[in-house]
Amino acid sequence: MNAIEITAPGGPEVLRPVERPAPVPGAGEVLIAVRASGVNRPDVLQRKGAYPPPPGASDLPGLEVAGTVAGGDPAELATAGLAIGDRVCALVAGGGYAELCTAPIGQCLPVPAGLSDVEAAALPETFFTVWQNVFEIARLQPGETLLVQGGSSGIGVTAIQLARALGSKVIVTAGSDDKCAACLRLGADHAINYRTHDFVAEVGRLTGAHGVDVVLDMVAGDYVAREVRCLADDGRLAIIAVQGGTTSSFDAGLVLRKRLAITGSTLRARPLAYKARLARALRERVWPLLETGRVKPVIHRVFPAAEAAAAHALMESGAHVGKIVLTW
Repeated sequence: MNAIEITAPGGPEVLRPVERPAPVPGAGEVLIAVRASGVNRPDVLQRKGAYPPPPGASDLPGLEVAGTVAGGDPAELATAGLAIGDRVCALVAGGGYAELCTAPIGQCLPVPAGLSDVEAAALPETFFTVWQNVFEIARLQPGETLLVQGGSSGIGVTAIQLARALGSKVIVTAGSDDKCAACLRLGADHAINYRTHDFVAEVGRLTGAHGVDVVLDMVAGDYVAREVRCLADDGRLAIIAVQGGTTSSFDAGLVLRKRLAITGSTLRARPLAYKARLARALRERVWPLLETGRVKPVIHRVFPAAEAAAAHALMESGAHVGKIVLTW
């Protein structure tokens, strides 16, 4: 099969097309003939040598794919309601940048009706992450307000749409007026250009000094102290990445007085049963929203898989709104 491998830690140029032996599905796995692969920031970190795959996972980058079922134990497939030729998308721990990829059956979901393979490949990583952190860990409720840092990212555009569809208000930050406008078109109630405005002051103004109930944070670093100030009583801060650094200094007294909860989470190395449970929740709660068009994948640009280096360069530039996808 054709694949994209990381030849050495480094810049986008270390991504090279190669030929690899086709993977063989093991017990509880399905083989997917990949039509499209999502590109995500963890792929960039892996390419740089900062985010190695968990034990037993493929060394190839790629955390989400869409395509057709090409193999697997017939009885296991039947038990899961799958058959050879079915269109699926899947969350994987690695190996997504390839024409063939194995995935745990429990992490496979049907392609929502009406969606293309490119659109389906943009779903698993962001939707699993947002559902886990915003709705299960931080317990965002209808009528509450969510602050999303980086609203124009793949995670951000997903969080905006899901929160609004499920009855919450959304404030986002983004790095330009154009990105803010894109977030508003997707359903955000308010968008703050963090380069020209202090998001702490703006959140206070927009909420009448009440604060937000949940913050979805991909920055960490010195943002944590500012987010603690943004949160309402009983607020929840969910940290999912540390693009701004791993060291934070914040007012612990505010955490006590406001009864705040600060959580952190990664998904890649979590047990298969945990991720399968998330998949079932998405199938029940979110897939109907996709099939009715209330929530839509946002695709910024599609690259042929052989141009994965260019896709990574775009990802690192921060110029995108939504998802970047490779096709095979």
